[in-house]
Order: sequence, then C-alpha cells, then structure tokens
Amino acid sequence: MLYHHPSYVPPKKILQRYAQVLVNFALGNDEGIQPGEVVQVILPDIAKPLGLELQNEILKAGGHVLMKMIPTGFEADYYHLANKNQLTFFPKVYWRERAALIDHSIGIIADPNPEALAKVDPKKIMLARDSKKTYRDWLMQKENQGKFTWTLALWGTTAKAKIVGLSLKDYWQQIIHACFLDEADPIAQWRQIKKMQAETKKKLNRLRIDFVHIKGADVDLKIKLGANRIWQGGADRNIPSFELFTSPDWRGTEGWIKFNQPLFRYGNVIEGVTLTFHHGLVTQAHAKKGQALLDAMLQSPHANRLGEFSLTDKRTSRINHFMAETLYDENVGGPFGNTHVAIGMAYKDCYRGDPNQPTKQIWEKMGFNDSPEHTDIVSTTNRKVTAHLTNGAEKVIYQNGMFVL
Repeated sequence: MLYHHPSYVPPKKILQRYAQVLVNFALGNDEGIQPGEVVQVILPDIAKPLGLELQNEILKAGGHVLMKMIPTGFEADYYHLANKNQLTFFPKVYWRERAALIDHSIGIIADPNPEALAKVDPKKIMLARDSKKTYRDWLMQKENQGKFTWTLALWGTTAKAKIVGLSLKDYWQQIIHACFLDEADPIAQWRQIKKMQAETKKKLNRLRIDFVHIKGADVDLKIKLGANRIWQGGADRNIPSFELFTSPDWRGTEGWIKFNQPLFRYGNVIEGVTLTFHHGLVTQAHAKKGQALLDAMLQSPHANRLGEFSLTDKRTSRINHFMAETLYDENVGGPFGNTHVAIGMAYKDCYRGDPNQPTKQIWEKMGFNDSPEHTDIVSTTNRKVTAHLTNGAEKVIYQNGMFVL
C-alpha cells in the first residue's frame, strides 16, 4: 500500500501540542532537549504533517534535526527480493558514528497496512532485525550513561481505525485524549501523572520482592524478580505511557498465561496467544492466528525468556479503547487495567544499582535477559498480583486493575 492522503488530519494546533510534548517533555527525562543537541526523527511518510511540527519544535529549542522519512509500501518488496547478504547488511562505521552523534530519538509509528508482510518468510524479518542489534546495544549503553533519550508516539491510520471499529477522526480522538492534547497545557498534565506514578514506584521499590504470583481466570504465573530489581516506567519515554514495569530474573518464570489482545508485529497479526513456562523457558507457545511468526520470534536468540513484566493502573490511564497498536494497548486502562509481559530483551535500568557497572557476565549471573527480540503481549482481563518478599512475607500489590500499596 503506497502513500496516500488520509481522510482526516488533526488540526495544526493539535499537532503542534503533540510535537511540544514529544520534544519538550518526553525527551531529556521530562526536561526537553537542550540547545545544540542532535535529535533523530524517524517517521513514515504518511505522518509528514507531524514531521513538520517536530522539526519546528526542535529548531525553536535550539536543537539540530536529523530527519529520516520512511516510504510506506516498500517493505514487502524489500523482503521478497533481498538475499541474505542484503538482509544482514550492517555498515558498522556508519551506524557507530550515528549512535555517537545523536542525543535523542523520536520514533513515530504509522501503519497503513498491518498485514503488509503476511506473505513474507518470518525468518527473513528476524534476520534483518538481528543484524541491527549492535546499533541498538550502543544506544542502550548510551542511555544507561544518561547521554541519550528517546520516545515513541502514534500517528493514526485508516487501517488501524477500521480494525477497532472507529472512524479515522474518532481514532485520532483517542490519541488526542490519551496524550492530553485536548488540554491547554498537556505538559503540565503529564507532569501530574508522572508525580502520581512516582509515588507508586517509590512504594514498589521499597519492597524487596523475591517473586510475584499473577493469578486469574487466564493466568497462573510466577515471575522471579529478586531484591536487586526496581520498577521503572511512567509519563516519559513512550507517549502515552501509564505502565510501570520491571525486568525479571528470567530463570524463575513458571506457569502459564493467556493473552486476550491481538498483537500487531512485523507487518503481521498474531491472535490468541498462550505461553507456558518451565525453569524460565517457554515450553509451549500457541496462537490462534500467526503461529509461524510467533515460532520465528521465539527461535531468536534468548527470545524464549521473559525480559519485562508490566502493570497499568486503570486510574491513571486515559486509554479505554482497543487501538490495535501495542504502544496504546500495553497502556490501556479499562475495567481491569492491563498486564503485559515481553519476551526477549530485559531493561538494564531496572537494576537497583548503577547499570554501567556490571559486566556482561554479571548481567547474565543476575538473570537479565539479552536478546535482539523485545515484544510485548497484552492481557486486559482481571487478575491479582501477590508479591512474595525476600523476608518471607506476602503482599497483594495489584487487584481489580489497580495498585494497592
């Protein structure tokens, strides 16, 4: 599906507010960018109107814009035609210098054809993705040093709106409301949300949790955390972001979980996922739709292990409608909030100490998973989460869609 003009584009004032939130709040750990800093902007061509406003906000803040506009509709031909050498092409010097150059990155998600790659061999998609892992590792190391920040945001498309039964204008209204773009000062609103989340994180991080037990009609799962883990998340980085998450010790995952939300990933749709874990590894993985892609993802190095466990409190989230986009669906509120886990890569900033200190061997010893994969899978059904503390005590930390601390 090639670029076409959408039937609805939000008013310029809304797009300006959107850009202001991304540039002046989401980046720089909610302080915005500083003069002279380089901001990479990656967006599909259909999101061009937002690209203009992002450029302008970066320039007003004194930053330098590194714009990369991605042509939509090219992906399927690329994967069909590219051979192994082309799929794994990685000009190391170029990517190393790019990682060194940029101070911030803004990524815009805009998906005009959610099943564009349905006829592509999933192994080719994984191969191309894996070849870029070194670049992602450089950026993560830079982030852990406090020298790089990033954010992701969504551009509404007709295809995604149709999937969730909304007009494109109504789909955009969900985005506008979720991001406080219908408020005169959205950044002030985001700072209020961040303050509320900080209080919850403080209470969670006072607990020394050995493992959590997630129990409900569609889940009976134990996830080991360990006393050296902390919870992260909140109202920066992704916009919107209402989740709080941690990265577990992958070796202590036992049980099973079903996910009631579809997963839109790598130009494909996966539905009805059930995962079973034993000794930290996925031992069974079933999908009602998209089994081949799910299998290919899990066959990536260390992708059959957990890298993230996350909860969203329904009282903070402004998202109450399925959006067919992980960025929103992993932050949905609704009657029971949401639980999601990610297979693959762990977040090293969930370490209770300085993430720049541990060696690769120490990260492995602590059970922080390393993988080129990181895919969130979401459930919005009711469940109770009980924390089993290192001192032997038990404490319910989440039920009925809310943290109870």
